Amino acid sequence: MLKFSNANAKTEALKQVPELAEYLKDKRKIYSLDLLSGYSCPYAKACLSKAVVQSDGKRKIKDGKDNEFRCFSASQEVQYNNVFNLRKHNFDLLRYSENKDLLLMNSLPKDTGIVRIHVAGDFFNSEYMWAWWLTASENPDILFYAYTKSLRYWLDVVNEMPILDNFILTASYGGRDDHMIDDPTFNFRSAKVVFSEAEAEELGLEIDHDDSHAARPSMRDQDFALLIHGTQPKGSEAAEALKLLKKNNVKHSYNREKKVKELAIE
Repeated sequence: MLKFSNANAKTEALKQVPELAEYLKDKRKIYSLDLLSGYSCPYAKACLSKAVVQSDGKRKIKDGKDNEFRCFSASQEVQYNNVFNLRKHNFDLLRYSENKDLLLMNSLPKDTGIVRIHVAGDFFNSEYMWAWWLTASENPDILFYAYTKSLRYWLDVVNEMPILDNFILTASYGGRDDHMIDDPTFNFRSAKVVFSEAEAEELGLEIDHDDSHAARPSMRDQDFALLIHGTQPKGSEAAEALKLLKKNNVKHSYNREKKVKELAIE
């Protein structure tokens, strides 16, 4: 069986979003299904990082040659044995499974209300993307959402099957197929990592600090930004941006009380 993870601090904040309350009634919960970062991300580029196991058994971070900012989840996999082992377990089961959709559906916790597909990882092939679409279609009372750079696999599904109200995808800039996001033919909703609030404002994008933009069905056509976060290589542009954010006391989460009021009146 796959191992689903409980909501982290970011996804837990979705409980405060009125639009999502129907998915969390009757004490249903928020989970994520995570895979090894980098290894499961065939189209990653700007954020490509992996936890590489050394000959002595220890893990070390390895960034891709075009890396612009380090993947925060890969850093977690270097630091924590349990995190690495759980994500490797899931990735190994799924990539070798001949019935990925059944594996996903049989592994879903009974009290699931919302699933973030991949706090870590991505859709690693078309069959796997299809498995999630089938899982969502069989569970209309559960909300599934994800960021992805695997845009070709996304198109494999949307070109053949109807859009599901409970399956919300966001195209993530920083991949090898960014040109597809820029092409209006495909009409992808997108998210872009920015290094400052000013950059987001210049791009005309709201910043999603708590996944409320990514998860809400009513916003599935609205592009948004994500502030740089995680542990970044010393001396890199990303690391300097993080220092400036901290110096200016820019928080990575909304004031929940204020945000709930805003969401309630939209």
